[in-house]
Amino acid sequence: MADLLIQGLSLEPLQLVAPDGTATGMAGSDPAALHDRLPTMYETMVATRELDEEFVNLQRQGQLALFPSCHGQEAAQVGCASALRHTDWLFPQYRELGVFLVRGIEPGGIGMAWRGTWHGGLGFVERHVAPISIAIGTHALHAAGAAMASTWLGDDGVTVAFIGDGATSEGDVHEAMNLAAVTRAPCIFYVQNNGWAISTPPSDQYRAQSLAHKAIGYGMPGVRVDGNDVAACYQVVTEAAERARGGEGPTLIEAITYRLGPHTTSDDPTLYRSDDEVDAWRALDPIERCRIYLRQSGLWDDADEERVRATASALRTSLRDAVFDAPDGPVEEMFDHVFVEPTPVLTAQRAELVAELGREV
Repeated sequence: MADLLIQGLSLEPLQLVAPDGTATGMAGSDPAALHDRLPTMYETMVATRELDEEFVNLQRQGQLALFPSCHGQEAAQVGCASALRHTDWLFPQYRELGVFLVRGIEPGGIGMAWRGTWHGGLGFVERHVAPISIAIGTHALHAAGAAMASTWLGDDGVTVAFIGDGATSEGDVHEAMNLAAVTRAPCIFYVQNNGWAISTPPSDQYRAQSLAHKAIGYGMPGVRVDGNDVAACYQVVTEAAERARGGEGPTLIEAITYRLGPHTTSDDPTLYRSDDEVDAWRALDPIERCRIYLRQSGLWDDADEERVRATASALRTSLRDAVFDAPDGPVEEMFDHVFVEPTPVLTAQRAELVAELGREV
C-alpha cells in the first residue's frame, strides 16, 4: 500500500473501491492487499445494519429510551475499528454501533445503555472502549488525555476519538486537537462527516475547504477518505496508527459518509433534507459496494451470504431477548462504580437513598 497520509491533502476523498465495486487504483493502492480481512469486515457491517434496525424497532416498541441510527455509516465505523489493536482505547460518541461490534461487545450490553438499565452499558471498558458520550465533543479531550498517558506509560497505545461533523464546532474538540498536536500524543481524531449535524448542514458550520483541512492549523496531517469504502477507511486508519506509534503525533481523518436515517428516533429528517438527497446517497450503500467487490474478487458466494444473514438474525434475537422488558438494576448501584473504595460521604449518601426508597415502599 502507498502511504496515503503523505501525498498531500486533497478535497477528493481517498477511495480504494468505487461505488460499482471495482478497484480504483487511486494513490497506487490495491484493495487486494486486504482480501484476508474484507470478508470479516463485510460480515460485521451486515450485522451492524441488522442490529441497527432491531434497535430502532425496540425503541418504537417502548423498550429503549432513545436510539441514534448508524444506517449508512457502517463502513466508516467497521473499517476504522478493524485497523486498530484490541488494546487501543476507543472513545465513542453515541452512533458507533459498528465499532462496538468489532470490539466484541454483546448487543444486549449495548441495548442496556439505551434502555437506561445500566449506565454506560455492559462490556465496554473490558474491551478498551470508553462509555458512550452523549455530550457533544467532550470525549475528544478524554481521548487526547488518554493518548498522553500512553506516551508516559510507554504502552505503545493509540487512542481514537470518534466525532461527528457537528462536534468539530465545539470548543472541546479544538482544544483536544491542539493539545494532542502540541504534545505529539498518539491520538486519531476520526470525524464521520455524515452530512448533517442534526438539522445543520456542513455549509453552515465552517468556511474551511473541508474539515480535514483544519488539521493544517493544528500542525498535524489531515486526510479525507470515502467513508462508504471500508477498505479505504481501514487503510487510512492503519497508517495513522502507525504514525502515532512511531511518535509522530495525531492525525485528523474526515470520513465522508451519510446518515440515511434520522439523527435519533426523536428526529424527523424530512423537515430539513430532501428525498432526492437521501436517494442519491442510498445508491452509494457501503455494504452493497463491499459485497459486489467480494463477489467479483471470488471471495464471496451465496452460501457465505446465507451464513452471514443467519448470524445477523441470531444477533437480533439475542438483542431482543436481553432487552425486552429487562428489569431495572438497583438504584443504589450507582454508588458502586465511582471509586474503588467508597468515600465516607458516598457511603452516607447511599445509606440515605436506601432508607428513602424503603419509606416509599
